Amino acid sequence: MKSICDPFIKRPIATILLSISISLLGIASYRHLPVSALPKVDYPVIVVTAQFPGMSAEMMANSIASPLEKEFMKIDGLKEVLSESRLGSTTLTLNFELERSIDAATVDVQAAIARSKYKLPSDMPFDPQYMKKNPNSDPIFYIGLASESMPSSELYDYANIKIGQQLSKIDGVSQVQVFGIPRAVRVHLDNRKLQLFHLSPDDVVKAVQSHSMILSMGRLKGQTHTLTLTSNGQLVRAKDYRSIVVKAERGRPVYLEDIARCEDASASEDTKVTLWVNQMKINTNSLVVLAVNQASGANTVEVSKRIHALLPHVEASLPPTLKMIPIYDKASSILDSINEVKETIVIAFILVAIVIFLFLGRVRETIIPIVAIPLSLFITFVVMKGLGYSLDNLSLMALTLAIGFLVDDAIVFLENVVRHMESGMSPLEASFKGASEISFTILSMTFSLMATFLPIVFMEGQIGRIFREFSITIIVSIFASGIVSLTLTPVMCSRFLKRHKRNDKSIIEQTANYLEQSFIKIYRKQLLWVFQRRPLFLGIWGVCIIGMIYLFVTLPKSFLPAGDSGAIMGVFMAQTGVSPTQMHRYQEQIKAVISKHPSTKVAIITSGTSEWLPDNQGMVVVVLKDLKHRKSIRGLKDVSIDTICKELQGMMLQVPGILPLIKPMPVLDIQTSSSSNNRGKYVYTLTGMDSERVQKAAQAILKNLAAIPGIDRASINCNFDTNNPIMNIDYNRRRLFQYGLAPYTLEAIIKNALSLNYSYLIKSDSEQYKVIVASQRDQRMSMENIANMQVKNQAGKMIPMDALASFNKTSGMISVFHKNNFPSADIFFNLSGKMALSKTLQAIEKSAKGLAASGVEGELGGESKEFMESMRSLTFLLCVAVFVMYVVLGCLYEHWIHPLTVLSTLPVALAGGLLTLLIFHQECSLYAFIGLFMLMGIIKKNGIILVDFAVMKQKQGEKPEKAILDACCERFRPILMTTVSTVLGILPIACGMGADGASRIPLGLSVAGGLIFAQVMTLYVTPVIYLFMDRFVKMEQVESSEALATE
Repeated sequence: MKSICDPFIKRPIATILLSISISLLGIASYRHLPVSALPKVDYPVIVVTAQFPGMSAEMMANSIASPLEKEFMKIDGLKEVLSESRLGSTTLTLNFELERSIDAATVDVQAAIARSKYKLPSDMPFDPQYMKKNPNSDPIFYIGLASESMPSSELYDYANIKIGQQLSKIDGVSQVQVFGIPRAVRVHLDNRKLQLFHLSPDDVVKAVQSHSMILSMGRLKGQTHTLTLTSNGQLVRAKDYRSIVVKAERGRPVYLEDIARCEDASASEDTKVTLWVNQMKINTNSLVVLAVNQASGANTVEVSKRIHALLPHVEASLPPTLKMIPIYDKASSILDSINEVKETIVIAFILVAIVIFLFLGRVRETIIPIVAIPLSLFITFVVMKGLGYSLDNLSLMALTLAIGFLVDDAIVFLENVVRHMESGMSPLEASFKGASEISFTILSMTFSLMATFLPIVFMEGQIGRIFREFSITIIVSIFASGIVSLTLTPVMCSRFLKRHKRNDKSIIEQTANYLEQSFIKIYRKQLLWVFQRRPLFLGIWGVCIIGMIYLFVTLPKSFLPAGDSGAIMGVFMAQTGVSPTQMHRYQEQIKAVISKHPSTKVAIITSGTSEWLPDNQGMVVVVLKDLKHRKSIRGLKDVSIDTICKELQGMMLQVPGILPLIKPMPVLDIQTSSSSNNRGKYVYTLTGMDSERVQKAAQAILKNLAAIPGIDRASINCNFDTNNPIMNIDYNRRRLFQYGLAPYTLEAIIKNALSLNYSYLIKSDSEQYKVIVASQRDQRMSMENIANMQVKNQAGKMIPMDALASFNKTSGMISVFHKNNFPSADIFFNLSGKMALSKTLQAIEKSAKGLAASGVEGELGGESKEFMESMRSLTFLLCVAVFVMYVVLGCLYEHWIHPLTVLSTLPVALAGGLLTLLIFHQECSLYAFIGLFMLMGIIKKNGIILVDFAVMKQKQGEKPEKAILDACCERFRPILMTTVSTVLGILPIACGMGADGASRIPLGLSVAGGLIFAQVMTLYVTPVIYLFMDRFVKMEQVESSEALATE
């Protein structure tokens, strides 16, 4: 057996049957692969939330956030704890080391919460809740439900019970969340009537709690039967609460309806959700949004299809006053990516077929390499299914890239067989002969190309974990291509091709042969001229190395482009202390602005969601029209999502009193930091022992940021805000003592009158509803309302509140932020496009050098931190990839020098790729880095083809100059064919074709430009380097001979 291909050539039936079986298995695997947006990866982030309605931000930080942080800091493997405390709510984000099992960390978090319970307020209404943070668990489908007449609380119940339950029964759906305002029984106290009956809010709360309850009363067990005891102890509707007796006044009962107004209403007075849909009139007096989450491992596209199939039936059953509006479908972007891969495969098929046909001029020769593409993909699908991978944005991108070089090995084998057939051999003889010559070359090409992407598998950080599926997918496809080219391709060459007849050539074949011989003749003369000027071309190679280093250092770098997801989101900020009513007015103004832009399709604006955002902030989500239907309001040709986002930002800035901070939603939502990015894409975090010093440092950084040209000044903002209006109550403790009162009594009355905390939870089969006791709205609007409250002392006398305390207006923090239990501040910003991210971040770090002296530390956070870490890691991995390629080639050649000759092509290719990015004004993003990895692997193939052939010729007795000259001329056609086919295969990506194609342009340009540049340069430089390295080969041979002679 002269080559590993011989057994397959001798057994064609078995080889073809195995290929057909693998194809069928690959098709079945493809059909059963789950479809999702991102690979299934555990994110090392856990979010803990705690609520205490009515409690100020500073009290939430001191009494809830701080005790929890201290317990969390004891957990092993915890990197950082970030907390945000605002009115009535605290959110803690725990970021763990990657090596830490997230399930084990969840258990530790649960235990830490249990340990901290005795340190938390005893009257805290809810225990802290925790959940894992993972983009894969985000909803995949959003549906709006609007009503012209139905109250929001009833609409919430209808959506939850009638629609939510139907959607949750769909196969592949894990849960359906309903975002709206649930029902509540609200008891609006009239303080004047309370004073008339000598009552306080405390008395009302106690009456409500004692008159509405569910207790376990047991059973009656008789001789023949058993009765379970139930009662109407729990009151459900507002009308039931009206008859509660609060006290008896002179023998007459005082009912709750005598001192308060009871109504079935919404649990929140401040929350408002506004929906706008293009070309649809919607009266959004009431609105809820249903968010559908898919089950783990479910097929996103199939789940989406089932939802779409059910919606018409659900809509047909709706009352006439209800309207259902599909808002956003995450599966649409995934379907676009899948269709893009299909289109790329078709384009690659056509382009590769044209290339091979033009070079060889025969239909049969054209078909053989084309078969390698689907069969290699089928093998890849089988392995992906076995490894539990999914069809997601990253694996689909890997398959798209692989198409460009899946045919390379088959082309090299086919061209070698055709060359022997042109000399008079039969297809079978040419296949055996070609296999013996080219099998080792294909093995070298395959394993060295796999080695190029191997370092990405071991890339550190969460980004590395996410991209691992991408790298393994592309490695498997490369290996599959090598297998096909060494098994099925030889069989098809030996059985499918026909013997060439000298006088039986088509016009295309004759033209191709004529052009080839003409080019080779010219090329041979040029090489002889080059051989006489070796130092010059060695110098050119040296210039390429210097240029590569210079371009790599100076070329602007960026992280992952946001891409075009078709959706924009962000927040709008008003002045601290703004009223909920004014926030609602801002919502209407923002809706009017969004509706004027011709590219907007759907918009959702919310405010008053204190569980997620401070009271002076609202959220905006805008869904855009398809790219082909968009128009710029300024008449620009560029209608990308970035352009539309900037236009909307400018339009919203025209609304007086607000600062809009919006940005495109990323296609690949792989943010791994625990920092929030609602207020800006990039963040700089300050921490220190003293909050005042942190505030001063933040103000200094804000001024410095405004002077950096690469930053969008309108986007600069800081979450350290001390201008929140506060009314401080100063107790007169001596007077309290005189009246037999304590500060606790006053605070309890104020709490029950103003905090809007619930007094009781009504339990039902589908939901739990709050009973909220509070002063009526017009009696909790100003400082005078509290001053006019009265407190009953032990003697039953009513004492005015202003006689017991003084009230002073001051200011404080609207939100309190901690990092690792120390005060912190986050400064958010976006880029303006005038400077690359890498240079901007360097300028920020330079401007913040003097912070340490003031006792404040600063560091990049969020995406900017991930960017800096990824760039360092990728630069190191590029060097590792070169070393791994040298090791693989050294093992295959069993030689020290020949691998260096092969790798000499890399600087030329990298210089060409980086130069192309510079010419087309593209940044060196993460996609561009992937292109550079790919470029190194592909261009190295040319070196392998030349060196293998030259070494073989030298073993046959030829001199080095003659060997490399023959290698260059005889291998000219396969090198040119593989390069042209790869460039054309990558051309759709370089041109930005397909869904979200613009974000991957740097990848395509770096590969295409680098290949074209290196193709021209290596055809002349590599032979010179081969001859230069041959001196060291001879020196090594002489030393080996002398050593053997000595022995």
